[in-house]
Amino acid sequence: MGIYLDNAATSFPKPKEVATAVYDFMVNNGTSSGRGSYKKAMQSDYIVYECRKLIGKLFNFDNPKKVIFTSNVTDSLNIAMRGILKENDHVITSSLEHNAVWRCLKTLERDINIKIDTVECSKDGITNPQDIKKYIKKDTALIVFTQASNVLGTIQPIREIGAIAREHNIPFLVDSAQSAGAMKIDVKEDNIDILAFTGHKSLLGPMGTGGLIINTNIDIKPLKAGGTGGDSAYEYQPDYYPNHLETGTSNVSGIAGLREAIKFLNKEGIENIHNKEKELTKYALEKLETVKDIEIYGPKDCEKMLSVISFNIKDKRPEDVGSILDQKYDIMLRAGLHCAPTAHSVIGTKERGTLRIGLGYFNEKEDIDKLVEALNNL
Repeated sequence: MGIYLDNAATSFPKPKEVATAVYDFMVNNGTSSGRGSYKKAMQSDYIVYECRKLIGKLFNFDNPKKVIFTSNVTDSLNIAMRGILKENDHVITSSLEHNAVWRCLKTLERDINIKIDTVECSKDGITNPQDIKKYIKKDTALIVFTQASNVLGTIQPIREIGAIAREHNIPFLVDSAQSAGAMKIDVKEDNIDILAFTGHKSLLGPMGTGGLIINTNIDIKPLKAGGTGGDSAYEYQPDYYPNHLETGTSNVSGIAGLREAIKFLNKEGIENIHNKEKELTKYALEKLETVKDIEIYGPKDCEKMLSVISFNIKDKRPEDVGSILDQKYDIMLRAGLHCAPTAHSVIGTKERGTLRIGLGYFNEKEDIDKLVEALNNL
């Protein structure tokens, strides 16, 4: 199978239960949710509802109706940002955002003249939450932060930022693309108003799944309008959740797989998963230091980061190293900007990019040993 080290892009392999659930639904059910009162359609409804409950419980959220399903975290973030921000609004964000946030904000800046302030961070990607206060204005309509950088792995002080947002009555949107499933997230204790998540990374679910946790009463204008399976004579998008932000046929087969993924995470335990990945990260950082001419970016401290490590080899293009690792050693990792040019600006690699390791729950120390051996052979 080779050695897969690109879990920051998408997790692989998935638990067998996930693939089985997708296959079973498509072969033995295949009906739409919310579109019928016959037995199989009711079974689809139950799959979707149970998955909402499981996801809510995972993030300590007790209102399944406000667990919204989307196609991925980019979809989720766009729904939230475009649904909240109005012309001339002001937004505060981090210096480490993925293009899922940054491109959306820049597009809104161009189209409706929003104002954007980015909070400085250290070269290791560490943000001082107190720095946010100096950017808050009367027209600040949103604070949006990634919880963990997809380039440096650095974990941001979400709870403290959320407390500042609450103090100033500003909605707080968190991008948990790298963190959901990899560490404990509690929307109540962490002061998160809106949590955007994706199913296909550390939640170990299928591609094409994601969602929002709406832990606030703020009005979010729907990005889309269409059929919801109910109130069909009403000419506008319903104002109640989840139909307010969900429209069209749901990806029930994907949600069936995501449901089993959440059950797998619950069985293994998020804390156990986090501890294993933290141990792998510590081991990888130690072993990588033995590679000649390597430069490792980020905090290089497994207590301050998730299992994402970016590095370069002196005088070698990351794309060339990545290609050799793939073709000669069957080791798969990512080379480039990782859709996060702002983070690369922080570490001075925007023109060059980096190689990125994304460790996952199914990796072992032997995978790291083989990577390090291959890098030394270069």
